[in-house]
Amino acid sequence: MERQETSPQETIQQLLRLCEKEKNLEKLNLNDSNFASFLDSKDTLAPLRSLFHFPQLPQQSSSQEVIYLCGNSLGLMPKSTTAFVQMELNEWAARGVEGHFEHNPVDFNRLDNLHQIGTPTTGSKPHEPWYTIDENLHEMASRVVGALPLEVCIMNSLSVNLHLMMVPFYKPTATRNKILIEEHSFPSDLYAVQSQIKFHGHDPSSSLILQAPRKGEEILRTEDILETIEKHGSEIALILFSGIQYYTGQFFDIQKITEAGHKKGCLVGWDLAHAVGNVALQLHDWNVDWAVWCNYKYMNGGPGTIGGCFVHERHAKDTKLNRFAGWWGHNKERRFNSDPFDPIPGAFGFRLSNPPVLQCAALQASLRIFDKAGINQLRKKSEILTGYLEMLITQELGNRVEVLTPKDWNRRGCQLSLRFKGVDIEQVFDKLRSRGVICDVRKPDVMRASPAPLYNSFEDVRTFVVLLKQVLTTNSPSVGSKKAAL
Repeated sequence: MERQETSPQETIQQLLRLCEKEKNLEKLNLNDSNFASFLDSKDTLAPLRSLFHFPQLPQQSSSQEVIYLCGNSLGLMPKSTTAFVQMELNEWAARGVEGHFEHNPVDFNRLDNLHQIGTPTTGSKPHEPWYTIDENLHEMASRVVGALPLEVCIMNSLSVNLHLMMVPFYKPTATRNKILIEEHSFPSDLYAVQSQIKFHGHDPSSSLILQAPRKGEEILRTEDILETIEKHGSEIALILFSGIQYYTGQFFDIQKITEAGHKKGCLVGWDLAHAVGNVALQLHDWNVDWAVWCNYKYMNGGPGTIGGCFVHERHAKDTKLNRFAGWWGHNKERRFNSDPFDPIPGAFGFRLSNPPVLQCAALQASLRIFDKAGINQLRKKSEILTGYLEMLITQELGNRVEVLTPKDWNRRGCQLSLRFKGVDIEQVFDKLRSRGVICDVRKPDVMRASPAPLYNSFEDVRTFVVLLKQVLTTNSPSVGSKKAAL
């Protein structure tokens, strides 16, 4: 991943000078509302914000929008989701079981209003019936993750897909049976690899390598990961890392780690829960063996919605790969015959059963927005948006807030993980919520704030820091006082 020539911080300083010039202002401060408004006025993606519902908290007036910085946990609902889901309910009501094979053409102008922010779609278009409804999705999803359409399918949920991918891609032997994973990986990932190791008759205490940061550090150094691979590679059957670490927000160097693993004969998989829809991925070009993700965080597909899976093209026609098979992975033309299993080439051959139609409909609404915006354009905005957040926190709260997330914008997504000095994080969270801010806390002591470029504004970021400063400077408890009220 090549480093950009101009950092987000440098870009923001250039925009600050431009704002002063255009508005005939002197020595404008970063936290000035005029500057945040100026940044929003220059944002070509700003109209996308109007395509989303913003929740309301009980204490808010009906005209007050929440500051929503929680896309790392659950993305906002596109306004078009209701229409896409209702469309399939209407098909069910009108057709019953025949909806599996017949579907009315779709007028996307009526469904999602994307024509209001770009070139309109002309007339109604054919639409896949339920039998192939996930085929409405995989090409759009492949563009988000930098893959060939053949390499992507929409199926199951994240933890289920982790297990399904370890069937063909964790092949332990007597001498090569270890799995390398980051020490503080998401618990479900850790449970999955531990149980897979036990299932194959090995002991996690000897077959699991946990990559830990150096003493006194939070971030894993790429050179340390590569050193572990070089040292233990002949014993490692599978490397499984997060694309973006859920706790610190670190964006791992997927290309370098994958390449190092392959050189030692390891298979390499990635959990992209916090990376998909957040950073620009190139899974095909990076030669990743496999990857899985959820679609309810930055992808805005809805709570607990169907997940996604990537299997590299070089494995597409390998029928010798062990897999748990189901009829939806079988040759589509003979799916209802009692034939021997004939896997569909590519990721589709790993599907088990027919996809949930209503979840696919909700995800389609969001994927169409991603397709309109483009992941590379979203990433460019995100770098500046999160860079602005970091600069404001450093300027306004540098002595009170520690940012755990890497300062290098190439090594992070939109999330900043914040640690507070001398205050109870739960009280900070509650006070922010009472002021109309939604973010989240991860134990033991981190608050995650994630401005999403699809729907967050620069004014959102500025207002968040203003409110956070109010919380931390009003009746601040003494250092170490967990019970003191803010």
